[in-house]
Amino acid sequence: MTVNADLAMVNLDSSDPAGHAAFYHRLLGWEVTHSQPEYAMISGGGVSIGFGLVEGYQPPSWPDTSGGKRYHLDLYVDDLTQAEKEFVAAGASKPEFQPGGERWVVLIDPVGQPFCICRRG
Repeated sequence: MTVNADLAMVNLDSSDPAGHAAFYHRLLGWEVTHSQPEYAMISGGGVSIGFGLVEGYQPPSWPDTSGGKRYHLDLYVDDLTQAEKEFVAAGASKPEFQPGGERWVVLIDPVGQPFCICRRG
């Protein structure tokens, strides 16, 4: 292959783009660069995450043993326990099923999308 691409951004389906962006702005500290009811975006470190309104959005179930694997975000943190407390206080929830042991924690964001927090290094 002779053509290489650069990742411009990741877009996530959402039932509440502005709220979704505000949640990840709080977790990552990235700037909210666009916020409307139908689409919002945060940017940091040369990468952006967009949140697009999908009417009738249904979040994936966790764990979903009958469906195919979907993508999710992994976030590095220095202190897994502290990050979990702060992220839950910001609006995330912690599902019962946790496959990571002490290496990572699965959380669910306010619109139902799973994401992981992973111990840095």
